[in-house]
Amino acid sequence: MAKKFHKYNTKSPNFSGQHLIHNKKLLHEIVDRANISKKDTVLELGAGKGALTTVLNQQAGKVLAVEYDTNFIDILKRKTAENPVTKIIHQDIMKIHLPKEKFVVVSNIPYAITTPIMKMLLNKPANGFQKGVIIMEMGAAKRFTSQFVKDDYVLAWRMWFDICYIRKISRNNFSPPPKVDSAMITITRKKEPIIPKKDYFIFLGLVQYSLKQPEAAIGKAFKRIFTPAQLKYVRRNLGVTNDTPIGLLTEVQWGMVFNTMIKYVQRPLWPRVKK
Repeated sequence: MAKKFHKYNTKSPNFSGQHLIHNKKLLHEIVDRANISKKDTVLELGAGKGALTTVLNQQAGKVLAVEYDTNFIDILKRKTAENPVTKIIHQDIMKIHLPKEKFVVVSNIPYAITTPIMKMLLNKPANGFQKGVIIMEMGAAKRFTSQFVKDDYVLAWRMWFDICYIRKISRNNFSPPPKVDSAMITITRKKEPIIPKKDYFIFLGLVQYSLKQPEAAIGKAFKRIFTPAQLKYVRRNLGVTNDTPIGLLTEVQWGMVFNTMIKYVQRPLWPRVKK
C-alpha cells in the first residue's frame, strides 16, 4: 500500500503512515489491468486491511498477502478466512523470500521503499517475476518510465522488462490522503530479452560506468571503452552523433552497444560492476 515514512519504527520505517485505497472502482481497475487467472500466483506487497486482497482472491489461484502492521493482520485474517487461496505473510516486505514459481505482483506499495521493492523484483531477471500492476508515488513512476534514463539500474531493468506508465492516481483515492499523487504502472517480462540473463552483471558494469553523467555526450561517455574506430562504428550503428546525450539511448540501442563491446572490446577492458 502507499505509505509514507514517519518516525515510528527505526528498524522498519516502511510500515507506518499507511495510505489505503478506498475507491472500489479503482481496486477493480487495478485487478482487471493485471489480467490474472486461477493459474496465477499473485504477490501483494503491503496488503493493509485487505481491500485489494479481497478482489484479488476472487480471480487468482493463490494470493500471498504481505503485511507487517500487526493492527491489520487480524483484519486481513477475518476478511480472508473463508477464502483458502489467500496466505497472509506477517513480515517486513524487504525480508520476504520471493516465490520460487512464476508469479505476478499486484500492489499498492509503500512510498518510502518504492525503489528497494522495485530492485527486489527486477534486479534478478532469472527469478519468477512475470508481470505486475503497481500503484506507487508519482515521482518514482515517472522516473522509472522516463525516455531519458538517469539510473543504471532502471536501464538494466528495461533489458528484460517493459515498464509502462498507465495513468495518474489522485491522492483523493486514499485514506488518509498522501501529500502527493500516485500513479499506476505496469511491468511485463519481455518475450525476448535484449540481453541474455547470464550477462546481467556484464551489462550492469557497462551502464554503471557509462551513465555516471547521463547528460554527457556519447563520445565522452564511451571514450574509455571503445577505440576511436570502434566508437565511430557504434555511432553509425545507432544512428546518432558524437554529441547525443548518453541518457537518450533506448534499450534497443543499449543492446547494440553491449553486443559491440562483447564482440570487439577485449574482456579485461570491460567495465566492472561496483558493489
